[in-house]
Amino acid sequence: MRHKKKTKNPSKKSIPLCHELAYWMSRSPECLWTIPLSNLSLPGSHDAVTYSLDETSTVSVNKSKLLGLMDKHMHGIIHPIILRWCITQKLTVLEQLDAGIRYFDFRIAHRPDDPSTTFHFVHMLYTTAVVEDVLWDILRWLEAHPCEVIILAFRDFDGLDEDHHRHLVCCIKKIFCCRLCPRNVVPTLQHMWAHGYQVIASYEDILQVALNSELWPAIPYWWGDKTTAKKLIQYLELRKHGGRPGGLFVAGINLTADLAYILSHLHYSIKKMTLRGLPLLNCWIKKQRPGPEKDCINIISGDFIEKSNFVQNVINLNEKLIPKEHFPNMLPLLSFGKT
Repeated sequence: MRHKKKTKNPSKKSIPLCHELAYWMSRSPECLWTIPLSNLSLPGSHDAVTYSLDETSTVSVNKSKLLGLMDKHMHGIIHPIILRWCITQKLTVLEQLDAGIRYFDFRIAHRPDDPSTTFHFVHMLYTTAVVEDVLWDILRWLEAHPCEVIILAFRDFDGLDEDHHRHLVCCIKKIFCCRLCPRNVVPTLQHMWAHGYQVIASYEDILQVALNSELWPAIPYWWGDKTTAKKLIQYLELRKHGGRPGGLFVAGINLTADLAYILSHLHYSIKKMTLRGLPLLNCWIKKQRPGPEKDCINIISGDFIEKSNFVQNVINLNEKLIPKEHFPNMLPLLSFGKT
């Protein structure tokens, strides 16, 4: 068993909201270190592993039965359309980490015809990427970035029974071991560094959370299920008006199309929809503020995270938490990398 290795606090010469996004947490201003992660602004990746969707995969039997039937009988026509509407990320998980992403939306599946305990990611189709391999890659990245902290949301399970859940949880605990932050603490960067924690793992299965103190309950995700940026912003503002949750939560800026919309927009794609909506959504992001107040945000998760300076815009919201007396020495750096 690995011994817990405490991480030294970064140098007090930390620069504000570092443009080297792979290290943005470890090089953030010291005044942010004691703020709960639930009161910071964190960039997230929606359906984080869809870059690896298997072009030969069948449609998940637990998703749309109609779409699965159509794909079976009109595969050559329907399958390319499904791919266009299911691939929400271009960058790999490691590239997303380097780009500054600190929340990952992991949809986990077990193929119904697979007798092994191998898990894949899923978004209508299964991925070629194997969950355990991706988690080991993340561990190696964390070892090279000891002051960065990430949130892994294991959710929307597809085809897993209780034995599968037990095996998956064992994998998570084996891989991240003492880096897993227990749920009985209020995590701040400083607290996590002091105890060697780097991973918060939320798990969308109540029984497994009850049995494992290393797992956090499912993190609320504000999903608008809208096809336009304007309608999505209206939804998010309505949710803000109702008040933010007390702990970690996600505001999703990912647009969504149902089957009827897809069939009436056969030559369109989720990427085109996303890029069309990003300018307006980025304007909305820049108006937000993190913190404990009712109308504050926490994690903002999106598709194609490398586009339109999304990650930097979300990270820059943390400037609003920096006390004014800190600004005279920081002003030359604060505007670096902004658009």
